[in-house]
Parts: sequence; structure tokens; C-alpha cells
Amino acid sequence: MDLLKFQHNAISLLQSAIENGKEEIILKSCTGSGKTIMLTHFMDEYLKCHANTVFIWFTPGKGNLEEQSKKKMDTYIHGAQTKLLSDVMTSGFSENDCCFINWELLNKNDNIAVRDGEHTNFIEYIRSARDSGLNFILIIDESHMNDSKKSAVIINYFKDGGAKLPIIRASATPNGYNQNDPKVAFIDVPEKSVIEEGLIKKMLIINEGFPITIMSNEITELEGESQVSYLLNKALEKQRLLRSKFLEHGENINPLILVQMPNSSDSLLDEVQTWFENHDISYENGKLAIWLSENGKSKFSRHENLEDIEKNDAEQEALIFKMAVATGWDCPRAHILVKLRDHEGEKFEIQTFGRIRRMPNAHHYDDNALDSCYLYTWDNKFTEGAKAFLEHGAWDATYIQLKDEYKDVTLKSQQRPDVIDENDAEDTMKSVVNHFEKKYGLSVGKNFEENQKLLTNNGYIFSDKIVVSAKMGRTETLDAGKMNQMYDSDFAIPLNTHTHGRQFHHEIGILSTEVSLKYEKMNAVFRRVFYRNPKVTSRKYSLLNLGTRELYAFVINNAAVLKTDFHEAITEIGNLTQATLTFDSSEIVEKDFHIPQVCLFTYDGSDKAQKIYSKNVYADYRESAEVRSMPERKFEEFCENSDFVAWFYKNGDKGTDFYSVVYKDGSGKMRLFYPDYVLGTKDGIWIIETKGGFSASGQSQNIDDFAPRKFEVLKNYLTEYNLQGGFVRTDKKGRLCICTEHFSDNIDGSDWKLLEEVMK
Repeated sequence: MDLLKFQHNAISLLQSAIENGKEEIILKSCTGSGKTIMLTHFMDEYLKCHANTVFIWFTPGKGNLEEQSKKKMDTYIHGAQTKLLSDVMTSGFSENDCCFINWELLNKNDNIAVRDGEHTNFIEYIRSARDSGLNFILIIDESHMNDSKKSAVIINYFKDGGAKLPIIRASATPNGYNQNDPKVAFIDVPEKSVIEEGLIKKMLIINEGFPITIMSNEITELEGESQVSYLLNKALEKQRLLRSKFLEHGENINPLILVQMPNSSDSLLDEVQTWFENHDISYENGKLAIWLSENGKSKFSRHENLEDIEKNDAEQEALIFKMAVATGWDCPRAHILVKLRDHEGEKFEIQTFGRIRRMPNAHHYDDNALDSCYLYTWDNKFTEGAKAFLEHGAWDATYIQLKDEYKDVTLKSQQRPDVIDENDAEDTMKSVVNHFEKKYGLSVGKNFEENQKLLTNNGYIFSDKIVVSAKMGRTETLDAGKMNQMYDSDFAIPLNTHTHGRQFHHEIGILSTEVSLKYEKMNAVFRRVFYRNPKVTSRKYSLLNLGTRELYAFVINNAAVLKTDFHEAITEIGNLTQATLTFDSSEIVEKDFHIPQVCLFTYDGSDKAQKIYSKNVYADYRESAEVRSMPERKFEEFCENSDFVAWFYKNGDKGTDFYSVVYKDGSGKMRLFYPDYVLGTKDGIWIIETKGGFSASGQSQNIDDFAPRKFEVLKNYLTEYNLQGGFVRTDKKGRLCICTEHFSDNIDGSDWKLLEEVMK
């Protein structure tokens, strides 16, 4: 299967941490990010480049997670040499083994695997492996669940004799480590990257449709129904809506409701079961399932109707459970969690929330309803825990209506054609060649030796060997300052096309994700631009004349700088002609955009600021709107208080229901740009994009590398449709500034003017 960009990056960081001698490696990766995929591919790549290695993968006790993980590696990695504990106890450890072991099987007091006896035990197999020259690397999955003293004893079995033992601890919520320890490497897979790739839902919506209460924790008075039935009604309404939306998208996905019960309440369990039965959801018709803990007591079976429940089109519509659903249980169609509270409330459990976070089919649908998950509860303690954990991904929500006077607002929105080819290799080559010509002064199709000298002078390494650097010198203490005073010494390792071939392909794969190009096409780009290929007669894209070994070493030795140059190549606005900033009717799809009649409004119900913005196009649009950046907050406040602005609309950031403009990156890939705001003003309609501001020292906080390209495309669009607009950001004093003619990162330059002076 194809790895995603953030997964490639995590694998690369894992490799670097091991190579740099880190003893503890913390991999923080949220539920649904493909943690198992990343770790299994890392093991595979590492084993192909390093002999005499054995991986030990420890999993938590219950749920047969070790078998699930082994099965996944067997699926992802063809020919993987995987084992369970039973296999180890039969044949011991061998080179390239990947052993999946349940902690519980070794932690039990009566465990025969570590008990002295007449048969070879687990500890003896470890010693035998050490004696034969094998090295161990430990992976502790769900490490937050395995910090017991017994587990530490088992780890020490592998450290016996003082052998070096790298340990990778993987968890969505790692704990018990010191991030400042030089022996520790901390790898944080950005949750935002996982969301952007569509693997997990974009946000958690809490108590959607509940009446908005300001500064109050009181429960709203319910007429004619209990608190439980109120929650279940909301959940079932949402389930029905999601079901119909999936069908509209041509997907036979049956969203699942999870109902979590308090630990001790059989009477409440009866109430929930009865409610579902009254709504034609029962055990008998297969639409209701139950999964109770082993200690749960009920007249119903502890496990009922669980078969095939994970399938997208399964008939079960609701699952009742008490304890957190087993670690490792994946059911991406689970969208809705009803958390019923006991009298004291229960703390937020990330494992429970993780069950509703994965996306069916691992992609978003450009539909906020389908791309979100939902929590319904009266349990304020649990709600607060969810918000604290997610920080910017859990909000209160309600639907707000468009005011009548704005129903006729119309703009021309641009979309890509339905069938979009990925980046063309030739466009990528043009961008790369243009970038190297401009940045390094290279010549195309000639003067290859001179080109190589120019690149060498700018830090590129040319060799038929792999070059690695190491600190050299002497110090009495491991002080960071003294370590930095040492000098770097380069070592050349002979290139082996077998052992280094995998690393070459890995680096090409990383670069291919950087420019959204398939591996095969990126490989072709490198061979056209840098390789000496006698079969290719045209050299119009050639910058170097490297042989096979030199090309392998060139990519491996210069991986970091190549990544920077390729990224710059696709983001620089000068790499394509002015014609690429505009499109004719055959390249894009244009349609009339009207402001949506209904908006799912997410907000921070705990915020003291709950002022209603009267100039927003929606009724009941509040100052506490989320998610908003600081420049967006300041801009909305400006709009509300400005005599120049009559009304404002906050645009969505993805999907065909929102207003968009098409642009191309430096490799020719068509992308969509969703400007943040549409304004009605004294001068007509303005289109505004907000960007990150500047720190007090003047450091730019804009992280959008495509900002210059978006600005030029927006400017052309505004000219074509006789509109006005620009980019808005805050300066180092926090004042709103706007540029309308030329985009510049220099906030003190003449391109940026105070917003209040322009809009007055």
C-alpha cells in the first residue's frame, strides 16, 4: 500500500533516531494515523539495511492485539518474518524476526515462559540470541498501558549484560518520559496532517442542536422525556441524517451509534435497551449489539450481535458497552458516541473517543456532517476532558440560519474538473530545472561538470560512496556546549546497491509525496534531470550526467537539501508563466455560488465572550466562533464595528458547497483556494484572505508557502469580475494590515497598509 507523506516522514525520523543512538524513542501518533503501518514499514526498511537484528513488538494484554498486529504486518509486508510468543518458545529468535508478544503472557505469575524448568525458557532464548550476535530493538505499543514494574523486569531481560537496547514507545498519549533527555528522541506525528489526509474525522461536535446556554452548567428543562431519551433521540436523528448523506455520495455506509453506560447501572441498561426496541432497534432484528465487560451483569448476553459489526454496511445501528471498547478495535463507521453519566461523572477516555474518530474508507467527503464525529452527553466532566485533550478539535455546535436579505448574494466559484490527473512529470521537471537554473546558475543540457562544481559550492555532495558525519574530539563531560565545540568528520561508506537500494527508493518516495507525484514518475524525473541515460536522446531537462552508483549516492547524501529545493520549486511563483495564473473555460468548472442557507456553527460555549455579531450573514453568529485564528478574530471584530462593512460571511475551507478559486502549484497541479471572507461594503463586494501575523520581533508567522501564488490568482480573479480584495494580517504590534497590489513578507514595506485606513 502507498504510504502518506506524514507516514514517510515518521519512518525517516525513526530511522534517524536509531542511527543516532537514541535509547528511548517516543512515537506520539493519534488513533487512526496508521501507527501499525508506519512501524511495520519501518521494521521492514531497517531490516533490509541492517543485519543481525530482531524486533520485539509488545502489545497490551486483552484483545489479542498481538495477533492483529502480526496479521497486519503479514498483509502490508510481503514475506515478512513474523512470529508470536508460541513460535519463539518453539524455535527461539532468528535474524530478521519480527516477534509480536502480548505483555500479559509474560507478566502472569504462573507464566511458564519465564519459569525455570527443564525446557528452554524465554530468558534463555534471549541469551542465546545475544550469544549468536543478534541485536534486539523493542517496540512497546500503547506504551501508556505498559508502565508496570513487571513490564520493566521483562525489558531488563533484554538488557542483561549491558547490551545496547533501543526502545520505541508508541502511543496516542505517551507518558513517563523526559523530552529534554539527550538519550530520548520524541517523534510527534501532527494530528493536523492525519486530518488533512482524510484518515480521521476533522472535528468532534459536542451536543449538536442543544439550546445555547450562556455561562451556565444547568441542564435545560426537558418536556415529556427523560435525559436519556433526549440524548438517544439526538443520536438517532444524527444517525439517520448521516446514513442518507452517505447514500447521496453513493456509499452504502451505515453509521454506528456507540452508547457507553456507567459501570454500575443495570436499571439504566434496561431503559436504553427498551428505548431502542421502541424505535425498531433490537437484538432480535440484528440492529442492536452489546459488548459488556467481563464483570458486567445483565440478563442479556455480554456479547451479542458483534459479528461483522466493523463492516461499513453492517446492519447494527447501535452498540451498547460499559467499559472502554477493547484496544485495537477499529470500526470506522462509528460516528456517534452517547456517554451516559453516573452521579459522579467519569474522566474522559481517549480510547473511547478514538473508536468514533476514524473515517470510513480513510478519506473525507467534503461534507462537514460526514467528516465530523459527534458526542451527546450531560456529563460536563467528560466534555471538559474531551475539549482539553483535543484543544482545537472539540466544540459546541448548533445550526444557524442565513438571513433573508443575503439569499441573493452571488459569486462565481471555480472548481477543478471531475477527473483530475495528478501532477504531470514534465511540469515537475520544468519547475525543478527552472529552480536550479535560478538558484544555482546551472545550465540545461550542457556544462555538466560546471553544474556539478556550482552545486558542490552550495553544499551538495558528489561521490560514489555514502557520506556520514560524526563528532570528533575529546571532552571530559557530556556537556552540550563542549560537544558542539568538537569538529565534524566525514566518513565514506562504500555504496552497496542492495543494502542502499532500499534507502534510495525511500528517499525518492519522500520527494514524490512532497510534490504529489507517484513514485514511478518521480523516479523518471530524477533520471531525466540528473542521470546519464544513453537511451534518452533529448537532454533538454538534463542538469547532471551521473551514473547509476553516483545517482544513488547523490540522492541519499543530499536527501535533506533536495527536499528543500523540490519544495521551493513547486511553491515559487516564478516557475510557471503568467498564463498558469489564469484559466480558460476548458480548464476549470465555474458555477454560481450562493451563501449556504444553513450553517453548522461551532463555538466555545465556555467562553465569556458570547456577543452576537449583527453584521454576520447568519442569525445568532457569536463572537465565540471556533475554529478561528487570532487574525480572523481581530478581522471579524473589525467588520462588526466598521461603518465601511455592511455584512460579512466566513467561508468554509473545503468542499463544493463553499466559495473557491483555482490555482496551480509550480509543478502544474491544480489546487483549490478558499478565501476566508466575503464582505459587503460601501464599495461593493470584497474578498479577503487572512494570514498569520508577525511576532513582536517582526518574525513572520505565515506558514502558507503558496501565499504568493494564491495572492496573484486572487488578484487576477478580482480584476476579471470587477471586485476588490486582498490579504489581511496583523503586524508586530497586533494591528490589522492589508495588501491589495503586491504580496510581500515585509510587513513594514509599502505593500502593506493599515486596514482601517483602506476600509473607511
